Amino acid sequence: MVRNIVVLGGSSHPQLNEKICDHLGIPSGNVLLSKFSVGETRVEIQESVRGKDVYILQSGGGKVNDHLMELLIAISACKTASARKVTAVLPLFPYSRQSDIPYNKTGAPLSKASNCYNKPDFPYSFESKPQTPHPDLPHTAGLTNGIEGLHKGLTKLHVDEAISQANSPSSSRFAHYEKGPPKRSDTMDSAQSNGGLSSHNHNSSISSLTNGTSHDENSNNNFVSPKKDQFQPRPGYKQWVAQAGTLVADLLTCAGADHIITMDLHDPQYQGFFDIPVDNLYGRPLLKRYIQYQIPDFQHAVIVSPDAGGAKRATAIADGLGMPFALIHKERRPTKITDRQNATMMLVGDVSNRLAILVDDLADTSNTITRAAKLLKKEGATKVYALLTHGVLSGDAIERINASALDKVVVTNSVPQDEHQKRCPKLEVLDIGGVFAEAIRRVHHGESISVLFQYD
Repeated sequence: MVRNIVVLGGSSHPQLNEKICDHLGIPSGNVLLSKFSVGETRVEIQESVRGKDVYILQSGGGKVNDHLMELLIAISACKTASARKVTAVLPLFPYSRQSDIPYNKTGAPLSKASNCYNKPDFPYSFESKPQTPHPDLPHTAGLTNGIEGLHKGLTKLHVDEAISQANSPSSSRFAHYEKGPPKRSDTMDSAQSNGGLSSHNHNSSISSLTNGTSHDENSNNNFVSPKKDQFQPRPGYKQWVAQAGTLVADLLTCAGADHIITMDLHDPQYQGFFDIPVDNLYGRPLLKRYIQYQIPDFQHAVIVSPDAGGAKRATAIADGLGMPFALIHKERRPTKITDRQNATMMLVGDVSNRLAILVDDLADTSNTITRAAKLLKKEGATKVYALLTHGVLSGDAIERINASALDKVVVTNSVPQDEHQKRCPKLEVLDIGGVFAEAIRRVHHGESISVLFQYD
């Protein structure tokens, strides 16, 4: 029995919380989770957590946004109640697939296809460059609301007046002594009166320019009148997409989480978004154990990665078991009729007359694994199994699996699978409660959890 520890279970996966508490030999923490009539989340910790290590279990399946808000409120409540340490246990990390800026269909980051707005002859967009003077290049057009033309007109007017005053003999410094002694009109009083009149004329001309009109014919040639059409933002090149992964990491940290325990992050770079320790457990040992003990004559089977992104995960299992490896490559080509792109799947490897085992970390709509299974059966595979760490299976994924060429789908209980098992006879569930219970025990006692990362 582990002492001085409290395990609180969220509303996302109460069955997994009970299994973890049974492995640890402790009762589940007493917490009230409900909603007000307006829909706001209510969390009340109904036992003392002062000076204790609190582990809050909440998975990312189902109503992800409600579960995430419930987790944040529970973490804040435990920190307010003087808990010594709060650890968020997330078997499936929410928003784990939005860790970076997404790419578009062609693979180029944040770019759109050519249209009338981003062509070189189109005047303005969000990528329009400001006016940069260069001796060899002409000035760009600038904005069309007349502001730059007004500043340019005023600046040129000041320069022209300064040059005309400098070239005028009457305003020159030594012009009074060029033709003998100074006259009465050149004395200081006369100069001041003339200067005041000149200043008055100068100010009146500027005020008339600022009002958008000018009565000076010479200044009309140098002044660019403002255009009537105002500047309107055009659709630019970039798709401004929020990075939800960084936001979720900041929310958990600001709520008061001291440690994060999760399994098979969709993108390993997610750990770098946190300023607190993150333990990313692996589901590969469970999948390897299933292959060894549940699949007869597994040495003659082939480990297949459904896409290039999961090749490293699949090769780690294949190398550990001494099995051959194959890869399905997706080549996306746009059609001539529409701008949508069709993905052409191509198998790299040999699966003829063999059992093919698809290995992936997550299946949401199951479109990837069902299309891969169809290709593998077409290439001569006798049976096709799919081994997945997180079986979200949202939307019509169950119906798609039932109608597909898959013979068996093996997932873990990182999200609740009771309803999925009732609807899909091909589904088999592996328990990860023991892995998380051992991770919690080792973290609580300050022991190393490296043994949980070992594949062999």
